[in-house]
Amino acid sequence: MTATDRAVELVTIAAGAAADKLATDIIAYDVSEQLVITDAFLLCSAANDRQVKAIVDEIEDRLRKAGAKPVRREGERDGRWVLLDYLDVVIHVQHAEERVFYALERLWKDCPVIPLPEPVIVGRPGAAGSAGGVGLLGDIGVSGGLRGARGVNGVNGVNGAGGAGGAGPRLRDSR
Repeated sequence: MTATDRAVELVTIAAGAAADKLATDIIAYDVSEQLVITDAFLLCSAANDRQVKAIVDEIEDRLRKAGAKPVRREGERDGRWVLLDYLDVVIHVQHAEERVFYALERLWKDCPVIPLPEPVIVGRPGAAGSAGGVGLLGDIGVSGGLRGARGVNGVNGVNGAGGAGGAGPRLRDSR
């Protein structure tokens, strides 16, 4: 079984909305074979709590225009990790630090990646040729970018080369 056409459509719309609000490290997984509760996960990162809220608001607006309403919303009060459940699609908008710490990509790495349109992945932090992607080691550079030995989508980062952070204090997660 693969994700439904509707799930892929919603993921694409949500990814575009997130990219328009400068979300980073946007990736979608087809989890339909592992989970019965949803077909797809969309993950994206934000640099701060305000940006998390802005991304969530834009995703909700766009999906509402496409005829979809969330059945559940979690984490909006804290603004560090907001989960939007649309039944067919579950969207995770995470503060960059939570993204590194929880590393949801490790849980779903065996699931097929749902291809996203070029405007979503090109020119965004974490994409090939840009700085500031999320890596799994969780080093945070002064420039605001996160860097790691492995990028979010496999060996070299999200859809291309891993991002590069600036020189700065190293923060490690406790795992």
